[in-house]
Amino acid sequence: MFKKILIANRGEIACRVIATARRMRIATVAVYSDADKDSPHVDMADEAVRIGPPPAAESYLVIENIVAACKATSAEAVHPGYGFLSEQAAFARVLDANNIAFIGPNPKAIEAMGDKIEAKKLAQLVGVATVPGFPGVIDDITQAAEIADAIGYPVMIKASAGGGGRGMRIVSARKEIAENFARAQSEATSAFGEGRVFIEKFIASSRHIEVQVLGDKHGNVIHFGERECSIQRRHQKVIEEAPSPFIDDEIRRKIGEWAIALAEAVNYDSAGTVEFIVGEDKNFYFLEMNTRLQVEHPVTELVAGIDLVEQMIRSASGEKLRAGQADVHLKGCAIESRVLAEDPARNFLPSTGRLRTYRPPPPGHRNGVTLRIDSGVREGSEISIHYDPLIAKIVTHAGSRTAAIKAQTQALDSFVIEGVTDNIIFLAAVMAHRRFQAGDLSTAFIAEEYPRGFTPLAPEGVRAHLFACVAAAADHVVNERKRAISGRMRTARPVRSAGARALTLGKNRHDVTLDDTDEGLTVRFEKTGHTHISSSDWVPGQPVWNGTIDGERVAVQLRPILNGYTLAHAGFVVEAKVYTRREAELAALMPEKKASGGAKLLRSPMPALVKSVEVVAGQAVKSGEPLCIIEAMKMETVLRAERDGTVGKINVKAGDSIAVDAVILAYA
Repeated sequence: MFKKILIANRGEIACRVIATARRMRIATVAVYSDADKDSPHVDMADEAVRIGPPPAAESYLVIENIVAACKATSAEAVHPGYGFLSEQAAFARVLDANNIAFIGPNPKAIEAMGDKIEAKKLAQLVGVATVPGFPGVIDDITQAAEIADAIGYPVMIKASAGGGGRGMRIVSARKEIAENFARAQSEATSAFGEGRVFIEKFIASSRHIEVQVLGDKHGNVIHFGERECSIQRRHQKVIEEAPSPFIDDEIRRKIGEWAIALAEAVNYDSAGTVEFIVGEDKNFYFLEMNTRLQVEHPVTELVAGIDLVEQMIRSASGEKLRAGQADVHLKGCAIESRVLAEDPARNFLPSTGRLRTYRPPPPGHRNGVTLRIDSGVREGSEISIHYDPLIAKIVTHAGSRTAAIKAQTQALDSFVIEGVTDNIIFLAAVMAHRRFQAGDLSTAFIAEEYPRGFTPLAPEGVRAHLFACVAAAADHVVNERKRAISGRMRTARPVRSAGARALTLGKNRHDVTLDDTDEGLTVRFEKTGHTHISSSDWVPGQPVWNGTIDGERVAVQLRPILNGYTLAHAGFVVEAKVYTRREAELAALMPEKKASGGAKLLRSPMPALVKSVEVVAGQAVKSGEPLCIIEAMKMETVLRAERDGTVGKINVKAGDSIAVDAVILAYA
């Protein structure tokens, strides 16, 4: 067994690998760019080595720097994590030439399966169905257009060395080829160091199902069932689960056999994932094989009861697999949500900044439910434009899918982040969505259900009563604390914390009567006659109200505002204000402030790097024409004209770093 390994990665996956190595009593070496010098993975490792400036192409993708770090620290092996160099055969070969073990598959397997074009050819040879397409590298836009025409639209342009949604573009018509071909090549070069792309048919309303395989250096390969990864946004997975609610035992057996056949064909000897796309006709097509650990590997670990990182390390050191296929038993259901620095209200554009508050729910195992938090940040960490927007992964495991969803919702409602915009409320809304709960999933789920981004719903009916009860309970605690302040002036009539109140949830008013009893705070709604009892040990300053309402456990996020709180729970958000009846009458008379217009300005929707400016001052533009291309977190975004007009002053140039809402240009 190795005595010391180096992790050629950053963030959450670096912390994940270090945790397993520490349990195995293996010393660890972290590497870091200048942007990551204060990151948790640097502190967790036994040693740390700087490898370059923030851009990945100058640090995490530089093989020579990784090898030099190994030599400087006498590291015997390298775990590449995912992304960066994890699927580059050249990296594995350089390590081997320097007598350093690669904790991953052999270079020939990486070349055969890591290259998506070669993988499709191999799959066809072993009798596995593949997505129709052109199994070769596309040289230029003209060739791309001819191939796309022959396949039939819509098509998908994909990076051959890609992953994580980078270098992938859907094309619906010939006129879209040029721009999307260029964007796919550019993203692939930036993220993976090469820009080769190919084209295949885009299968609409499909499911994304993948099978986890594990091999050793003695010819043994087994699989650990499938994962459902259909909840995606811009081809990047957002929510994953194991097993899939769609797969029955017969299909599971069939795709498992396909996955093992592909792995055995290349003598696969580590952890890897064989991915399939499933059409509306329930036909499976091989999509690609990721010759590395996947972001979503925790859901398989929890249902299978294994540590995939440990198995990768043992395989790389020459050990045989300790189990056969008959020994694999999957139990319960696990769900993973990716907490991302992005703005769902702005169509999921990335967000950057410093984590002023970072308070995940405590992990552990309680009442048959496991909660696991995988993260590579802490309070004070900087979310940079240079890397992906992953903040943390929330993973829940329970005996049933329903219980795992319930635990996931509770964890999301208890997760507090401030300083960057995040997708926690959106994730909670998906958990509560009828389609998700029914297992009616597809890769188009987010596009179909949230076509213009996500806007939280305001609570209604019984759910509104829950929000009103929490607001009333929080206000009651604050008032009780005020009344305990010494030296207060006496009033002509005693003021009670309980009594008649008017609660406004958004524009809706609820008249209630409060009564503080031994059982908790009783809230009676005068219009409907409904009565609810809330109980909590919440104190002012806590960002989450944890307690019970009518005996049911509830977690609600709350942020103080004037006369009340902004409350968030299960994907619903509302401003709740608590007044006396007279205060409510006066508040209703206050005028609303209206936002000023900015129609003549093009603002950046996110902090980003300006890749190019596509227009010049004085140029006439039509609605839909590209004005500027920006990049953040490895993804390029084309900003287009929303109306016809003439370009006035341009405030940026290629290479500039700009903040969210920065004015890029003004119309004349």
